[in-house]
Amino acid sequence: MNDNRLPASADRYIPDRDALLSALSEAADTVCSRIDTGDAAFDGKLRAMYKKCFMDTAERTLLLPGMESSDHAGNTHTVSDEVFIITGDINAMWLRDSSAQVCHYMPFAGMYPEVAGLIASLIRRQQICILRDPYANAYLEWPGAVSEWKNDRCGMIAGDWERKYETDSLSYHILLVNNYIRYTGDTSILDERELKVLDRIISLWELETDHENRSDYTFERTRKNGMYAGLARGGRGTPLARTGMTWSGFRPSDDPCEYGYNIPENLFAATVLKYIEGMLSSLASRAGALRRSVEDGVNEHGTINHPEFGKIYVYETDGMGNHILMDDPNVPSLLALPYLGVCAPDDEVYRNTRRFILSDRNPWYYSGSAASGTGSPHTPEGYIWPIGLIIQGFTSTDPDERMSLLRTLVETDASTLSMHESFDVNDPARYTRSWFAWADSLFAEYVVWLFP
Repeated sequence: MNDNRLPASADRYIPDRDALLSALSEAADTVCSRIDTGDAAFDGKLRAMYKKCFMDTAERTLLLPGMESSDHAGNTHTVSDEVFIITGDINAMWLRDSSAQVCHYMPFAGMYPEVAGLIASLIRRQQICILRDPYANAYLEWPGAVSEWKNDRCGMIAGDWERKYETDSLSYHILLVNNYIRYTGDTSILDERELKVLDRIISLWELETDHENRSDYTFERTRKNGMYAGLARGGRGTPLARTGMTWSGFRPSDDPCEYGYNIPENLFAATVLKYIEGMLSSLASRAGALRRSVEDGVNEHGTINHPEFGKIYVYETDGMGNHILMDDPNVPSLLALPYLGVCAPDDEVYRNTRRFILSDRNPWYYSGSAASGTGSPHTPEGYIWPIGLIIQGFTSTDPDERMSLLRTLVETDASTLSMHESFDVNDPARYTRSWFAWADSLFAEYVVWLFP
């Protein structure tokens, strides 16, 4: 590896696929050489699993200009603009997932121009998507593509795959930009278009602090999908009071919020608003004011005094006294707050909340003969998420717990060398989604973190 290679400028450099795969394979091999737990058999499987998960985004989900894309109706299109990253078994790009799908490449962006070029191109693709429709959570590769959800009553715009408004989708874009700059030192990504994107995000979050009176967003589904057909009250969501927090229609799981102020989404938004304050002086004042508004709202409405665990965060609230005590493994989650930079792992409210989440008091915590961890309303009862186990490891202060969780992840792959969306706590061979690239990327990031 040539450590003297400079990162690519954000100015329209898009890497050649073969060169990108070669650079990433070299980077992965450097990590594999550091893996050593003293258990030869385990280490062999871990290396194979790490490299497969590490390469998954680039090998299977990445569409570069000149490659072919397809839609729900079977139409095809040649990618002609920026890179497009599908989520895995769904041929659409989520802002959240695509950002997370390159998280494990970030540490190498300053060493390999191909990696920096990939991430810069993803940022530019997200800019296009957000400026077209900031309320969408997932997008199609070209505006004329056909979505499975084209008949949803939610103001779908050409190029939307799905228009479930989730605050965290926009937070992930800001996190992606901040991390790109941090690892490469390349501030050219903060161009006029990015300034427009960040201004659009702040404006939308400001508007949604008064969802009841100012927002026109609604969501209704014309055919039932899983447990729901849309949001309550004709698509507006359940009633809520103004709190200073910003409203979200859906959770990071893409399930509807029961109450419109999702606490991990708001805390994540506050954190990335702080990044904007540091990146752009022209937006610093508005970003700071909104951040303080959100933080004050969380402090006033987003915690309770639990009789067993003390002061803890609630998962959602309406600002009128109603709240939900739970957590969902999709990130942002309450468990992931230190991972997202919201607080330190030893923060008292976080520690109390963590004890609640990893207990049977959390209605979505499951224990079985193969593993224990957090599940989700999004998946079957008794199924837990590898993403939740990884985040538990990232946020643990106990080295033994971190390594124990790594062993659990390796031993519950159902002989696929991949992460899944969720699996049965008593039988890991029963799982949901055989191809879930976000989980693969997060696993690879966790391995790099454990073997620096």
